[in-house]
Amino acid sequence: MKSDITIPKVENVFLAAIQEWSDDFMEKVWYVHLINDSDFNLDGVMVVSKAFGTLDGEMKKTSLLRHAFANIPAVSTVKIEMLETNVLRLNNEFMVTYFIGDTLYDKKFIFRAQTITPDYVEEVPILFVDGVIVR
Repeated sequence: MKSDITIPKVENVFLAAIQEWSDDFMEKVWYVHLINDSDFNLDGVMVVSKAFGTLDGEMKKTSLLRHAFANIPAVSTVKIEMLETNVLRLNNEFMVTYFIGDTLYDKKFIFRAQTITPDYVEEVPILFVDGVIVR
C-alpha cells in the first residue's frame, strides 16, 4: 500500500549557480554545479533541466537537456551546464536522480526567475566561492 512506500529524503546534495569567466564568450557567465556534500558516492546520476516562464506576456519554455554521470564521489562537485543570459529571466528547473547503494533518490531543484544574480549569492560549500544555492 501507499504507507509501505518510503521516499528517502535528499540531504547534503544541492545545486549552485556560480559565475565564472568564459574565454569563449569573453565575459562572466553562470554555470550550474551539482554539489555532493554528503559522505556517500552518488551512482547513476541523471540531471534533466529546462527553463520556463512568462516573458512579455507570452509563455516560454526551453527544450529538455539531459546529463548523465556514472559516479560523483563524496564531498565533490560536478559542473552540469552553462545558463545563457536569456534563460536567467525564466524559472530554471533541474530534476536530479541518483542512487546511493540500492536506494533511488530524486529531487526537483528550481532557480526562480531573476534569482540568479549577484544579489542572491552566498558561499558555496566545498568550492568556497560565491554562488546562488538551491536546496
